[in-house]
Amino acid sequence: MGRAPRATALLVALGAVLAVLGAGPAQAAGYRYWSFWEGSGSGWTYATQGPSLVRPDDGAVEGFRFSVSEDSQDSAKPRRAPGFAEICADTPAKDGTKRIALVIDPGTASDAPAGETPPAPRTACARVSPDASAAEALAAVAKPLRYSSDAMLCAITGYPASGCGEQVSGDGHATPAASAPASPAATGSGGSGGGPSAGVLVGIGAVLLLGIAAVVQARRRRG
Repeated sequence: MGRAPRATALLVALGAVLAVLGAGPAQAAGYRYWSFWEGSGSGWTYATQGPSLVRPDDGAVEGFRFSVSEDSQDSAKPRRAPGFAEICADTPAKDGTKRIALVIDPGTASDAPAGETPPAPRTACARVSPDASAAEALAAVAKPLRYSSDAMLCAITGYPASGCGEQVSGDGHATPAASAPASPAATGSGGSGGGPSAGVLVGIGAVLLLGIAAVVQARRRRG
C-alpha cells in the first residue's frame, strides 16, 4: 500500500474515533443532596467544610438546601435570606451557651425523589454549648437526621426517606450505580477530579487530523 492510501486509511480511522467520542453518553443532570451554606450580611456562601467540622460563633447563621446540582458552582442556595436577629428573636442569650440560627430548605418538587413531597422551608434557633458544631446545632432542632457510612448528610427531619447523594439523570430519575461526589456535607470539599473530558480528547484528535491532512496534501503536491 502506498503512502497516500495509508494516510487516507489513517484519516478514516481517526475520524471514526472522533465520531465515537463526540457521540458519547449525555452528561447526567447532577446529584441530589443536602448542601451546606454559611450566612452573612451579603447572603449565602457555599461552605468549604462539612457541618461536623464547622464550629460557628454565637450569632452565626447556617443554611441547608436540598436540591439537584452538578457541583458547588451551580448548587441552589437556601431561598430565605440569612437573618439572625429575626430567626433568634424569641431565643434570648444565656450564659454558657451560644445561639445558632438555622435555615432549612428542603427544595422544590422537581428536586424531590420519586414519590416524596418536600416539606415547607423553615427556620430554627438552636441554643447549644459554646464548642458545638453546626451539625450538633442542626441535630438540636431538626431530628431525625440520617447520615451515610462515610458521614454524608442524607436526611434532615426524616427528609428524604431514602437515598443519599444519588446521581440523577436528565429526566430526573436516579441512576442506581452512581454515588455523589465529595461535598461539604460529607467531607468538607466541594471540588471534583478526574481525567481529561471527551471534549479535550476530541480537540486533540482534531489537531492530529489537521496535521495528517496537511502532510497528505504536501506529498500530493510533490508527486
